[in-house]
Amino acid sequence: MSAVPPRVAIVGANGHGRWHRRVVAPLHEAGRLRLVALVDVRPIEDEPAAPVPADVTVHTDHREMLAVARPDVVVVCTPPHTHLPIALDVLAAGADVLLEKPPVLSMAEHRTLSRALTDTGRACQVGFQALGSAALAVLSAAIRRGVLGTVTGIGTVAAWQRTDGYYARAPWAGRRTLDGRPVLDGALANPLAHAVMQCLAVAEAVAGTPVRPVRIEVERYRVRPIEVDDTAALRVVGHAGPPVVAAVTLAGEDFIAGDVVVTGTAGRAVLEYPTDRLLLPGDDAPRAVPGRRGLLENLVAHRADPGGVPLIAPLARTAPFTAALEAVQAAPEPTLLDGDLVTASGTEADRVVTVRGVNTVLRRAAERGALLSELAVPWAVPPVRTELAEEVG
Repeated sequence: MSAVPPRVAIVGANGHGRWHRRVVAPLHEAGRLRLVALVDVRPIEDEPAAPVPADVTVHTDHREMLAVARPDVVVVCTPPHTHLPIALDVLAAGADVLLEKPPVLSMAEHRTLSRALTDTGRACQVGFQALGSAALAVLSAAIRRGVLGTVTGIGTVAAWQRTDGYYARAPWAGRRTLDGRPVLDGALANPLAHAVMQCLAVAEAVAGTPVRPVRIEVERYRVRPIEVDDTAALRVVGHAGPPVVAAVTLAGEDFIAGDVVVTGTAGRAVLEYPTDRLLLPGDDAPRAVPGRRGLLENLVAHRADPGGVPLIAPLARTAPFTAALEAVQAAPEPTLLDGDLVTASGTEADRVVTVRGVNTVLRRAAERGALLSELAVPWAVPPVRTELAEEVG
């Protein structure tokens, strides 16, 4: 007799939640799970690639949904500052959770959620979907085989663009806090969080053990009257292995999807993490490495066989990311870049602001393992350093 498919609900079903609905739809059709409820404070938006099944209940409050629909798995895709209270309610109701990134905004929140997982015996997968990449697995295996020799540097560079409309998308957009709670909707915390997490995953492969940060350094910049960074350099120094450097912007001159650059004594590897294209020493050109394990599928498989199927992105694996996020949250307001340094194009909601020469300096930082202030960048400011006295984990 076949097992009953788990009942799945999505909290935050609009916006990015529509992406989760597209993930759920084929699994629902195949009978591998059953979508039973959607939750959002606004009317549910249409999603042609994932029509809502007739028997799905729709709610505006997740607590009502938990009582009515009684799901086994809940996908939480709400603003970051709401993650912890919703996740705690989900666990208390006896369900497992797939929690979008960033999972929580401080190590105190991380510890609270970790204790709840232990107390309830439930599982939490975090929405760092790039961790399921076959390309990351190939790179990690090459590192362990010594293909790069001794790894001396791990860095990432990404240059995206965001419009004025992006920062008007929600009341919490571009905010440091909202209603007294941390929000931290910055480049490092939200759109380019995957770049940071991929580097930390590579550092795991290098050191052979999870990263335990001992020092975190951050430089934050902005090109708009927002409270968070849209351009930043971050360095995480761990207890073992080389430091991790992230150099990212949402005000790029040209698009860089996201390169993880791993430098060793025997050569350099580059993983373009959004596309799973990988260049290893000796390769003539980057090659696509197909295959990603879906986080929801992995969570469902883990539920069926907890001992045999480990989670791809368990909460514990994201502890160093949250430690870095906490250091970003504690840093002063980002330095404003303006005047001749920036260029604006477009109008109203479509206006884009770019920083002259930013792509070049970010690339240099990632490849050299340096912060911008160490590269004689004229507009750079000294970093804020955080020493970690207690173990992260």
